[in-house]
Amino acid sequence: MRYVIISISGGILFGVLDGLLNANPLAQKLYSVYKPIMRKNINAVLGIGIDLAYGFIMAGIFILLFDSFPGDTALLKGLSFGLVMWFFRVVMYGATQFVMFTISPSLLLYILLSGLLEMMILGAFFGLTLNS
Repeated sequence: MRYVIISISGGILFGVLDGLLNANPLAQKLYSVYKPIMRKNINAVLGIGIDLAYGFIMAGIFILLFDSFPGDTALLKGLSFGLVMWFFRVVMYGATQFVMFTISPSLLLYILLSGLLEMMILGAFFGLTLNS
């Protein structure tokens, strides 16, 4: 039951952070390069569902790999997890966007830094709550 509650909370946190990091005025200005291919309407229910699924998946992966992460405390292990997730989710995405599309270095930097912040917060959250 604890896993379910923390996974749902993690998914909600993921969604809130995505909203704050991707819908703020600076992000909107930087992401305007994608305007010609952006959807006119966002499917909020699908987005929430995806974030909740991410919460379950990330919590499960963290539990499975907990002992493998460096760090003497659960918080440090959570931050290590956040760095791994940042690389696989954000860095690889940013590199792909930079290669495939004409985006500014400032957009790439925003993607990398905002993604790092998001993954560090999520990693800390899982570290502090799933430290069985």
